[in-house]
Amino acid sequence: MRPMRRKDREMPREFALAVADKCEWTTVSFVTPEGEPYAVPVSAVRVGESLYFHSAREGRKAECIAACPKVHAVCVGDVERSRDKFTTGYECAMIEGVCREVTDEAEKLRALRAISEKYTPGIMSRFDEAVRASLPRTAVFRIDIENISGKAKILK
Repeated sequence: MRPMRRKDREMPREFALAVADKCEWTTVSFVTPEGEPYAVPVSAVRVGESLYFHSAREGRKAECIAACPKVHAVCVGDVERSRDKFTTGYECAMIEGVCREVTDEAEKLRALRAISEKYTPGIMSRFDEAVRASLPRTAVFRIDIENISGKAKILK
């Protein structure tokens, strides 16, 4: 990862991991088979040194990953609008990694459970039934984190 230009906004690795954990969505940038950029927001969850997200088995994301598995992901945490200046306070994590489809069924189920616990904790009693119905048509992708950096601007 390139050195951060604004060293005063650089945050430690632990901060970046915490932002990745709490963000509502992660925007993942891919390269298409034609060499064009493609970015899409996903509902991601971090487990250890990996980010997981689910998707359809076929489609543009899967095509991009097959062509070029290197990705860049951005997680945005808290954002604060200034009341008296033309600026915002923010926190974010930027992640570089390699993305692959999860083919091991046990890992796939663990990832789907972690995603569901993050985004729909109130209905986990229905998880087993829902996953049985959708597992054959659902793809799970894992981004192995190679580099992560955090950045924040604190309003004063």
